[in-house]
Amino acid sequence: MISKLIQIKPATYELPQEGAMRTRGLIIASEKQLDIESESLEKPLEQVRNVACLPGIVGYSIAMPDVHWGYGFPIGGVAAMDIETGVISPGGVGYDINCGVRIALIPIAYKDLKESMRETLLNQIFRLIPAGTGRGSTGTHAALKEDDYKKIAKLGVQWAIEQGFGFYEDLEHIESLGVLEDADLQSVSKEALARGKDQLGSIGSGNHFVEIGAVETIFDPETAKHWKVEQGQTYVLIHTGSRGFGHQICQDFLNEFIQLGYAKNLPDKQLVAAPIKSLDGQRYWAAMATAANFAFNNRQFILHGVRRAFQEVCNINPKDIRLLYDVCHNIAKMETHPVNGIPTKLCVHRKGATRAFGENAEELAPIFRKTGQPVLVPGDMGRASHLMVGLGNPLTWCSACHGAGRAKSRVQSMATWKDKEAKEYMREQGVQVIAHSYRTIAEEMPDAYKEVDIVVDAVEEAALAKKVARLRPSLVLKG
Repeated sequence: MISKLIQIKPATYELPQEGAMRTRGLIIASEKQLDIESESLEKPLEQVRNVACLPGIVGYSIAMPDVHWGYGFPIGGVAAMDIETGVISPGGVGYDINCGVRIALIPIAYKDLKESMRETLLNQIFRLIPAGTGRGSTGTHAALKEDDYKKIAKLGVQWAIEQGFGFYEDLEHIESLGVLEDADLQSVSKEALARGKDQLGSIGSGNHFVEIGAVETIFDPETAKHWKVEQGQTYVLIHTGSRGFGHQICQDFLNEFIQLGYAKNLPDKQLVAAPIKSLDGQRYWAAMATAANFAFNNRQFILHGVRRAFQEVCNINPKDIRLLYDVCHNIAKMETHPVNGIPTKLCVHRKGATRAFGENAEELAPIFRKTGQPVLVPGDMGRASHLMVGLGNPLTWCSACHGAGRAKSRVQSMATWKDKEAKEYMREQGVQVIAHSYRTIAEEMPDAYKEVDIVVDAVEEAALAKKVARLRPSLVLKG
């Protein structure tokens, strides 16, 4: 399928419309990437083609440069739907609803953290923030009751702040101010409520993490100055989502939609989707928004744990640890974009993709309207992550990549590192990593991922977002 791609702009390729496709595909990738990944891209491009068959799709079926195979939609996929004729797809959001990333800045240079202090800090974060499959609260709060869930659904992150987990100043540094409207607990199953009740403030498993390191390189001094990002400064990245709560909601609606026949005439039943305007579509929308608000709260609780650890180990006031931004990268949102020159309300699915609004976007808090929104691109735990600024490119519905993207499956990575000293290897690379199991570390080794520098270069070349700073990880807590 690579041979069918037609370059239309720098790092931007069209996949021709064929067969049952209702539109063309759009692939964001550099020439270097296409050469390196010619074989591994075939299956994700098949999914791009499948997504193009969905009713009501507007514009392109889009793949970001971190694209890889996912459930129904590719991970790194973007698709916008007409709200009158289009559909909402659980597979287009993903199992981990509102999986996302937030970055906070610490008022100390990383080099000024003594070696002994670094290890103590990592161990304290590991003690305060549960990580791993099925692990939940450490007792920082009681198990959620129905009334708590109702407030989370209605208030989003404001609920956590009212419980003492953060500051009101955090709100304008969170996408959508930390709350999606239309959340409704009545659309959520008892199984989902049971799975989520003790999971706020926990990382979960897989590729989720807390990462601490130094701002290594500044590419855009003007934007960095506006955001108060300095070279050498200590940063914290937090990557997690809605845990078992969101996973159960996704599974519930996938099962229900398939049973109701919504997968009929689609090239892959994993694409199953209900009309946005239907009762079923609206119920999923309300449940998804509820899970998104749960995820915002989860990252807020984790940031509270990080702030507490820095206070206890480094004597840094929690209020001085500044949240810069929090982004969603598994979500569907109602947004207004120009279609044939006319502002049009669309349902934009971003699965493994980040919103990348440019300057003057009305949806952004005032501080970011002057620059465009921060775009957070975690790479892998051995090389780098990136902080970018959105350029508001209408071709991708103001979207950019969400990370480096996997180059190997977890099974392949585990096989590579099964009989090796992965943890010691990471220490030799200058990275201390901690996790509950060796398997987690082996599955998440740097060679399991694409090179994030190549991915962000493609994003910049395609004018989706611009590099602001390169971040170098040193302390990593894996899920």
